[in-house]
Amino acid sequence: MTAVTSKEDYLPFRDYRTWYRITGSLDSGKLPLVVAHGGPGCTHDYVDSFKGIAALDGRAVIHYDQLGNGNSTRLPEKGPDFWTPALFLEELDALLTHIGIADRYAFLGQSWGGMLGAEHAVRKPKGLKALVIANSPANMHTWVSEANRLREELPTEVQDTLLKHEQAGTLTDPEYVTASRVFYDRHVCRVSPWPAEVARTFAIMDEDNTVYRNMNGPTEFHVIGTMKDWTIEDRLSRIEAPTLLISGKYDEATPLVVKPYLDSVPGCEWVLFERSSHMPHVEEKELCLATVSAFLSRHD
Repeated sequence: MTAVTSKEDYLPFRDYRTWYRITGSLDSGKLPLVVAHGGPGCTHDYVDSFKGIAALDGRAVIHYDQLGNGNSTRLPEKGPDFWTPALFLEELDALLTHIGIADRYAFLGQSWGGMLGAEHAVRKPKGLKALVIANSPANMHTWVSEANRLREELPTEVQDTLLKHEQAGTLTDPEYVTASRVFYDRHVCRVSPWPAEVARTFAIMDEDNTVYRNMNGPTEFHVIGTMKDWTIEDRLSRIEAPTLLISGKYDEATPLVVKPYLDSVPGCEWVLFERSSHMPHVEEKELCLATVSAFLSRHD
């Protein structure tokens, strides 16, 4: 294990600030890895464990909070027109340029972060040398239908509670929150209790759900935001970067959800984590980090 330093800073982006952190050295000669969190509207906290790759193989690992989230500028007054994939693609390009790695880097996106990574990769950026899509849909319609299929496997009383509050519009009722948590504990993070960094992301989202509400909607089962008809299935064949796809056996990103990446991205490799749901980087941390590190090392 290498001793690892880290530094935090802000990227000036439009009229705002995007927080980022570099763990490890950009001078290592290894591909620096940019890690994008999901949501849309989560924070870097729950994917923080990926910084461990810097200690494993010496590469720099860059985390950032996407605009509107976490330590970056919050914009609760902005509506649906503002929160688009184009905004976050522009922010990513600005980050790569700002830290001087635009000509050579790897990218790992988890959930929505992987959707962002795919949108980035289909543009064939010259500097993208390796791509990791972690637990991500390629089509939101498939995502929603699979989430609702998994929901139908929940205990009847849990389903009844969810439905009752959805019909009444009382989605913040503690009873609804508790029932939703049954789904999350099965299909989002199976470590109980949730590790502090996972709980922190959800606590911050409870405090400000602007991005999630506008892009996704009120819940995982009701995607009515700007991303509701999003798909990248018909563009995946354009991806040229070597690609690793990862997901969990109990993942809300079911095999049907992730399959388009495997089918359409040239040479895509898929690793399924047998004891994980949506967060193998938390649920099977050592194996997940080692898997990603080994893949990146083949493309250094």
